Amino acid sequence: MDTAVLDLIRRSRRVLAICHVGPDGDAIGSLLGLGWALKAMGKEVTLACADPVPPFYRYLPGQGEIVRRPEGMFDLVISLDCSDKERLGDAYREEYHALPLLNIDHHVTNQYFGTANLVDPEAASTAEIVFLLLDELGLPIDPPMAQCLLTGIVTDTRGFRTASSTPRVLAIANRLMAAGASLPEIVSRTLERRPLAMIRLWGQALPGAQLRGKILWTEITEAMRAEAGLTTVDDGGLVNFLLTAEEAEVAVVFSEKNGGQEVEVSFRARPGWDVAQVALSLGGGGHMLASGATVRGGLAEVRERVLALLEESLAAQERARRET
Repeated sequence: MDTAVLDLIRRSRRVLAICHVGPDGDAIGSLLGLGWALKAMGKEVTLACADPVPPFYRYLPGQGEIVRRPEGMFDLVISLDCSDKERLGDAYREEYHALPLLNIDHHVTNQYFGTANLVDPEAASTAEIVFLLLDELGLPIDPPMAQCLLTGIVTDTRGFRTASSTPRVLAIANRLMAAGASLPEIVSRTLERRPLAMIRLWGQALPGAQLRGKILWTEITEAMRAEAGLTTVDDGGLVNFLLTAEEAEVAVVFSEKNGGQEVEVSFRARPGWDVAQVALSLGGGGHMLASGATVRGGLAEVRERVLALLEESLAAQERARRET
């Protein structure tokens, strides 16, 4: 492992760790797992995310300490699960730009924007990378760290069902379970449960699902979210559910946010297709099969722009296949 990464952590005393906007299980799990570890090293730690912690992850130890607008003086900022600085959102304030920035991530679209970069696109999750970092630092894994990190791995592999579920991932999961993480609880809470309000939101969004060629898409308005009683932008895994449709090769959910001025776009694809490049062109990032972006503009405008880009990209990929 790069000694610059280890040196930044060892020299720091007051650390600000930030995960991406619209956080998922890997973002929250990595943030909390690293936070517990840094505290065990005697660091003063502030954990931040510009958006609220989704209900699915509020069972995790320490989640109540995550703030949306950090305050204080720091000597190191750590970015977790972000492919670029913009994904840090408002939690990464202007006064922090002069500080050393450690970038820990696994997205293939990562921009290597840190003072030091711990980026492994082959890793199944950022939580996996954090686990290996703690190993390198010689830190023992306690039950809170284990529960948080295994949550990140389980959610980003969709319960060890993705192609990234390698023998290394399973070995790490085994060690985390041995350290006190409960796999049945994590699977139940993150993959098998959702609030009634989220089910009601799905009930509003699913009738609007439309198939456009290979793309199955739907949208979530702020009015729909308010009617369902939800305050977070998270779609609760709706985009994954859409991809189970037999006719779909790609699924997209458009979620209106910030008073209709922005749209959170979530992409999923079946193996053999790549949605990461479209997400990257929109200022987002992710993986070939799972990506996202926050796009400025109204819902209808963003939807048509994104679907056109996606259609163009899929057509180009299909042409490339025929030519090989």
